[in-house]
Amino acid sequence: MNFSMAHAYNTNPLPVAHLFPLLDAALMRLLRSLSPEEWNAPTLAKQWTVKDIAAHLLDGNIRTLSMQRDRYFGLQPSYPLDSYEKLVHWINTLNNDWVQAARRMSPDVVMLLLEQTNPLTSAYYATLQPFEEAIFSVAWAGEETSLNWMHLAREYTEKWHHQQQIREAVGGRTESSIMTRELFYPLIATFLQGLPHTYRFTSAPEGTRIAITITSELGGIWFLERLNSAWILAEQATTQLPRDTAASITLPPDTAWKLFCKGISPTEARTTVQFAGDEKLGEVSLGLVSVMA
Repeated sequence: MNFSMAHAYNTNPLPVAHLFPLLDAALMRLLRSLSPEEWNAPTLAKQWTVKDIAAHLLDGNIRTLSMQRDRYFGLQPSYPLDSYEKLVHWINTLNNDWVQAARRMSPDVVMLLLEQTNPLTSAYYATLQPFEEAIFSVAWAGEETSLNWMHLAREYTEKWHHQQQIREAVGGRTESSIMTRELFYPLIATFLQGLPHTYRFTSAPEGTRIAITITSELGGIWFLERLNSAWILAEQATTQLPRDTAASITLPPDTAWKLFCKGISPTEARTTVQFAGDEKLGEVSLGLVSVMA
């Protein structure tokens, strides 16, 4: 699928395989605490309720075990997936078909099946070698092929952001919070891997540097730099921006994850985003979408 030119592999992988059991345990504690009314609560995922999202997470486990672990592809599209738009349409069709069918399941059945498939999925993820080629590419980051570490990081963001959507829908549940440095940082670091692809049509002089700051101890500072006619992303251990930074964007963690998952629009996000320097250059970052949409 030739969506765009594949960018160079990042040689600094984001280790997440050990975090899946922690994330799954937090999810199960959350789901067990829900009232019948909360299972039916609306969410940031538009047409999906809390129960729909839980069922979608179950579908993710089943697809991982069937397609990735077992290499079983029982349902094929009736049209070639030769564009990003067609791939998104196919994925949305699969997602919606499953959620509709899963509405026949009770919350207890959904939880039972999650309890059974969560550890199997995590065990499979733990077998993947970080620098081997992944079965699927991370298309939203502009990659035609991906390494396993990036594939796993993408799978991690799926589990994290859908669980957080449930938490938002039921009042933000503070117990077993996943808004921690350990669990949030890998999410945002993965999301920002899509910035070079987001800026692919943005021209700037060689050496132009853009800073993206995610505030609080949960985040950090990342730099997007124009080198050899391409945009390159790097994180730097610094608390001060270099003087030659052309544009600076600062986002709170809660705004960042919702924006990059299309939970809120760039217009809504701007109420909490701070710009410095070339605002037009910086605001391109608000168009980053780190989900297949």
